[in-house]
Amino acid sequence: MERDLRSPSGIERKAVMLKAVGDNLSRVRERISTACLKYGRETSDVRLVAVSKTKPVDFIYVAMEEGQMEFGENYVQDALAKIVVLPQATWHFIGNIQSNKTQQIANNFDWVHSLASVKVAKRLSRQREKRAPLNVLVQVNVSKDPKKTGIEADNVSQMLEEIQDLENLKLRGLMTITENTKEQNKQRRHFARLSRLLEELNCQYSLSDFNQLSMGMTQDLELAIAEGATIVRVGTDIFGARET
Repeated sequence: MERDLRSPSGIERKAVMLKAVGDNLSRVRERISTACLKYGRETSDVRLVAVSKTKPVDFIYVAMEEGQMEFGENYVQDALAKIVVLPQATWHFIGNIQSNKTQQIANNFDWVHSLASVKVAKRLSRQREKRAPLNVLVQVNVSKDPKKTGIEADNVSQMLEEIQDLENLKLRGLMTITENTKEQNKQRRHFARLSRLLEELNCQYSLSDFNQLSMGMTQDLELAIAEGATIVRVGTDIFGARET
């Protein structure tokens, strides 16, 4: 049963949770800085997207007060309620894209990380209304994990060929979610494969600003930074586990 944060004990608990957001954010930033120093990267080259799915607006306010302005959401309806009251933030859609949600995604988000089909790309471009082009990343299943979404690395070039001229999309790079494994060398190989693919595609196509690698989450952000990540996506280590 979900806890009632409006009760006296719930209010106290919420206050503790809100304070923890700022502390957690500092720790995650320190992890990023440490990894950048270790692997010869500039901290400014790695952006943090705070994954705020299922979390209330209060939590996001606290993060914004600490200077965090980029947030990731998986669920369209949940996200729209937050975007309305916090339009100054930069909003990233990172979940699976359903065809019946493309219009809402196209007109409310600044970035999409999970583009995985030509059909969806065309819908997003067609439905983007009177705004700057939507920044999109192609989701690649580099680990070939059947439990993960995304297109296979060998098919990305053909997809770019078909979508590179869509008027209302700006192709910015690639995204991946690797398989859930404790084998760090295996994870790092997957991240390295995505990095090489980005280089190969830039040699093949003349795309301006096609230079973003969204890879790495709470458990593996250091490995992703080692292999060139420019965006890491962290949720639980900032906002805490989902309430049940």
